[in-house]
Amino acid sequence: MQSPDLSDGVCVEEFSSVWRRVRLNKGAHLTRQEEPETGEFVLLSGRLVSSICDQDGKEVCVGFFVGPCVVTPNIARTRDGLSLVSIVATTDVLLARIDSDQLTNWMVSSEPVRNWANGILREALSRKVDREWCLAALSGAERLAWFRQKFPDHENTFSHSLIASFLGVTPVTMSRLRTRDKNE
Repeated sequence: MQSPDLSDGVCVEEFSSVWRRVRLNKGAHLTRQEEPETGEFVLLSGRLVSSICDQDGKEVCVGFFVGPCVVTPNIARTRDGLSLVSIVATTDVLLARIDSDQLTNWMVSSEPVRNWANGILREALSRKVDREWCLAALSGAERLAWFRQKFPDHENTFSHSLIASFLGVTPVTMSRLRTRDKNE
């Protein structure tokens, strides 16, 4: 993620002072699907995974976060104030949190904050579109190659079952693709 281009030093200090630090232990939920959620988050350190659970209880991984980065903006992961996703810490994490209404007020009153936040939203939308394209247009082997290009360290950082879910393949298929790559 880009760091904010907040050239006015006073703006940077004042803006950063309204964020609250949050610590989560490995396995803890940052958000839970279908529960109220109003936060915006910057992951300062650690790793998070975002997933969606269907009515049958099957979870599908839809995002990975490795700090430091900005977690998908609230507007892109909630509907009517309820979270569309569950976000879980895969390591101990440190985050900065601000209420989304408070960030909106900052965006209205500060052009640098508005530009930064809009850039974050554009990046999140671009990542979602890239993944949708990958799932619709590529074979399993091509999806894994795409994943390795987009997220070069993730294969050694996140479980292969999560990566398989993210890529829309079974863990068995993921294992076969990885084995085939090693043998080539």
